[in-house]
Amino acid sequence: MPERADAIAAFLAGAGWDGARREPMGGDASARRYERLYGRAGTAVLMDAPPPEDVRSFVHVAGVLRELGFSAPAIEHADSGNGLLVLEDFGRHTTADALAAGEPAEPLYRLATDTLIALHRRGVPDSAAVPAYTVERFLDEARLLPAWFCPAAGIALSEADLAAYETAWREALARVDLTPRTLVLRDFFPDNLMPLDRPGVAACGLLDFQDAVTGPGAYDLASLLQDARREVSPHIERAMLARYLDAFPDTDAESFRAAYTVLAAQRHAKVIGIFTRLAHRDGKTAYLRHIPRVWHHLESCLTAPALAPVARWLDPRVPPGARRQPEEAPA
Repeated sequence: MPERADAIAAFLAGAGWDGARREPMGGDASARRYERLYGRAGTAVLMDAPPPEDVRSFVHVAGVLRELGFSAPAIEHADSGNGLLVLEDFGRHTTADALAAGEPAEPLYRLATDTLIALHRRGVPDSAAVPAYTVERFLDEARLLPAWFCPAAGIALSEADLAAYETAWREALARVDLTPRTLVLRDFFPDNLMPLDRPGVAACGLLDFQDAVTGPGAYDLASLLQDARREVSPHIERAMLARYLDAFPDTDAESFRAAYTVLAAQRHAKVIGIFTRLAHRDGKTAYLRHIPRVWHHLESCLTAPALAPVARWLDPRVPPGARRQPEEAPA
């Protein structure tokens, strides 16, 4: 849109990047766009998040993380009303790129796990001021599976079915301890992490944290180790779970693992719905290829006793043969 282009040009001029060479960068599942800026001062990253996207939460959480000593990008210039930011440039290569290039996986996952350990030792910072991950919010996310995947798979559900689905998830969530609470970044996986030449956990650059909440620390660990986009070896998952638990010797390991599994399953249900929605509503069909992997993760979780209510709901309504990649176009 010409108006948007004019707003960006004016913003860059005011930020000292007038005349900078602009290079498109890879986007994400949102409406945000990114460009790398090249100018006399070096490089930076332009985040273009047109309304109704809201960059204020990104700015706020970045500040909280940086105050705690973590590597969130510095905000060099901001026009929150127009959804425009100039960010510190962490470089071109994410942890996902490093894994794809064949770098040893275990040190990368160890750094990511240590970053979560350091973050969770802080509990909920006084400055956090972010929403809480409540049972109702978990349920809203879990509903994305029947709302989007089931229609795409040709599965018709009644109001009674949907009510029973919610009841099953309430029961599963009630069976596990969702404390202690900490800052949860929510999309903590290699595509949103960047290896940096910095000491300690500052070597783990953090991206895509604007939807942070307060909630159970097991959630981000599940996001990392049961990744929707790539295989994580069972050895690494076991080793990182043990590393995390060793860092919190007062934590009941069995209780934590139960919560980890239920939260992983809830996230998988959410992601299956989101990836289907991205394809059918937004035309972003590349996400569909990950759905079989996410179903595999979810099925593995469903063997846990706490998730028996969810398994009982799924088995007759979304049987194993239906747990596949849906078609690109809505049925």
